[in-house]
Amino acid sequence: MKTIRIAAAVLLVLAAAALAGIGRPETAGGASEDPREGITVTGIGHVDAVPDEAEFSLGVTTKAQTAREALSANSARMQRLIAALKAAGVAERDIKTQDVSVGPNYDGGAEKTDGYTATNSVSVRIRQIDRAGAVLEAASNAGANQVYGPALTREDREGLEEKALENAVANARKRADTLARAAGVGVGQVTAIVEGVEHGGFYEGGRVAMDTATAEVPIEKGTDEISASVTVTFAIK
Repeated sequence: MKTIRIAAAVLLVLAAAALAGIGRPETAGGASEDPREGITVTGIGHVDAVPDEAEFSLGVTTKAQTAREALSANSARMQRLIAALKAAGVAERDIKTQDVSVGPNYDGGAEKTDGYTATNSVSVRIRQIDRAGAVLEAASNAGANQVYGPALTREDREGLEEKALENAVANARKRADTLARAAGVGVGQVTAIVEGVEHGGFYEGGRVAMDTATAEVPIEKGTDEISASVTVTFAIK
């Protein structure tokens, strides 16, 4: 009888512990608020600036009866092009080779070749955008016969992006204030913030064929709009 009474007492203790919540997962870690609670809005920020830099892709295409002749002629013209770019004020660090290739020309099908074509292109960054027309003219006179661009941007783009982010956060708070007033509550501290992804911010032109008769090319700067977006959650108070 004593053994039965001891076992019954143990069962009663375990039952009491279960009722008291010992070992419950939700109490072991402590209660926490739902992170989704609050006012969540998306803010947009813009900064307008006039571009001060231009980037072009300049290429040379040559043809010859053999691959070696096509590549040799192409290399000679490309050396003249690079020298002309440097003479026009483009720094060596702003000239970068993009592509070099040579291949057969097919005439009337894949069985017969009609000589070879060699191409070579470089990316050129013009830090003084007002000099872009003169640089392109010098490139054309030196033998460039393919141009792609321009991509217009700002040298201090990183600082402008930071300003756009600041404007986006301010816009998010303004939106949160509007929602809070409509709901009859107050806006508290920021509990979460996520930066969005914005694309664009520069203008990119198309491909243009050039020859030695080309006059100085006019470049219109326009306006560079730099955008940013943030998603912010504010506590309700």
